Amino acid sequence: MNKKTVRDIDIKGKKVLVRCDFNVPFDENRKITDNRRIVAALPTIKYLIENDCKVILCSHLGRPKGEVKPEFSLDIVAAELSRLLGQEVKLAKDVVGPDARRLAENLKPGEVMLLENVRFEPGEEKNDDELSKAFASLAEVYVNDAFGTAHRAHSSTTGVAKYLPAVSGFLIEKELNFLGSALENPERPFMAILGGRKVSDKIGVIESLLEKVDVLMIGGAMAYTFFKAMGYNVGNSVCELDKLDLAKEVMEKAKTKGVKFMLPVDTKVGKEFKPDTESKTVKFSEIPDGWEGFDIGEETIKLYSEELKKAKTVIWNGPVGLFEFDQFAVGTNSIAKALADIDAVKIVGGGDSAAAVEKAGLADKFTHISTGGGASLEFLEGKKLPGIEALQDK
Repeated sequence: MNKKTVRDIDIKGKKVLVRCDFNVPFDENRKITDNRRIVAALPTIKYLIENDCKVILCSHLGRPKGEVKPEFSLDIVAAELSRLLGQEVKLAKDVVGPDARRLAENLKPGEVMLLENVRFEPGEEKNDDELSKAFASLAEVYVNDAFGTAHRAHSSTTGVAKYLPAVSGFLIEKELNFLGSALENPERPFMAILGGRKVSDKIGVIESLLEKVDVLMIGGAMAYTFFKAMGYNVGNSVCELDKLDLAKEVMEKAKTKGVKFMLPVDTKVGKEFKPDTESKTVKFSEIPDGWEGFDIGEETIKLYSEELKKAKTVIWNGPVGLFEFDQFAVGTNSIAKALADIDAVKIVGGGDSAAAVEKAGLADKFTHISTGGGASLEFLEGKKLPGIEALQDK
């Protein structure tokens, strides 16, 4: 990684503003249901505490759209951080207002505070310059450790970096090292599994990976657009009729590049979009009218699992079925188990596939599970991420 990290500059005793990704899921009682993103930020926070820094953390939670909405307060994050760090993390009542300033001015070395939800500020998502300056006025150094928002040019992710020395934390360093080395210098065979709903969502990633991988496996609802492009009936399955030519081009490009392009050979279909719907497994070419494809079938699971045994590097992005419904989570869980069993560099590209691996209890069997859904996708596409670009080069 050619960006400076907190290790590369003198931070001893300094006041440091850290952008974290504490956008965690919580239930109707406002209890955090998955604290992974908070845990992922701890190495950077602890390093700053050990170096006697005065630590000011900031993050967004949910989509309050520039309004103060109590249900999106970071109070639940402050409580969880206090528990995990074993010391009090004070929460400011505002983002860059009087309370935030008072707490920041009174911070002692080794103490930690958290600003209120940055998206309570209408200027945050507009990358407002005045707000960026207000963030910068709180500290002497800026650290970005929020990979999940690195693809957004907001005041707290890029704007503030214009006014303070800006470096990365350990989480961003880890993300870029794993994702970067997998793309730039993979051990081969290099395989990718892409799932998800639409070809259009993943087309940039597909085209980028076709330049790099030896094998590309397709799953999820986007497979039906490929089936349709091949002239088969897809029943009521999700299908982008305006992307059939694109699907054909992708298959043609794979052939030209010598990439093994794998589509499901069978599919589990259901009558309706509900957990307990009637279902059956059919050949990909025999989806009946009135039925909808929701998962890969047993033959595909076998085929993909056998192929993966040869892999030395694998990137997986997107579930291969409707994994939220148990009867259609079989494919995704089976792929997770197949990957867990092989000896290779295995990277899960955030979002739903990361949730599936966690749910299956297999997270410790993977080399790296990315914390950034959209950011991982854009990185895999080869796009520049504004939050990373804004940091100092080594």
